[in-house]
Amino acid sequence: MCGAGATLRSHTGAAGRLAAVVPQSSPQRTQRNTWQRERVREALTDAQGFVSAQSLHATLRDENTGIGLATVYRALAGLAAQGEADSLQSPEGESLYRACVTPGHHHHLICRSCGLTVEIEATDVEQWARRTAAMHGFTDAEHVVDIFGLCTPCAQARADAGEREAEDRERADG
Repeated sequence: MCGAGATLRSHTGAAGRLAAVVPQSSPQRTQRNTWQRERVREALTDAQGFVSAQSLHATLRDENTGIGLATVYRALAGLAAQGEADSLQSPEGESLYRACVTPGHHHHLICRSCGLTVEIEATDVEQWARRTAAMHGFTDAEHVVDIFGLCTPCAQARADAGEREAEDRERADG
């Protein structure tokens, strides 16, 4: 979800891990547009799919930029808060970021293998979320829906690897 004024928090309950967007009540601080922040933005734009702060930092370190991990975290948080970066939590609980392509509220399909990300509209989800919130007396409800799966090329590669494995077992047994 792209957008300013919200923080992603993780909750663990009876239903498992849930991601929730919690609106920030305090005014946002404006971040200075330093060369370090601009370089983090450029590296994020160049990255394929969602990346962790550590991965982005490793890329910047390999380029000898001298930008520290704490600076990368601050820059990514600022970019996400200002709607310039998408931020989500991976199924493993790690915060991931990518340069925001679509302004405003949207959802993602994300390949667990290669990280390919497709932005989608989900009208049915939007209607369900509003209806469910209203049924329980909630107003101004917000939500995050990111769908993780395998893209077609990764699913095919997995199927091909499984077939090769089965053939190898047959040869070893026969």
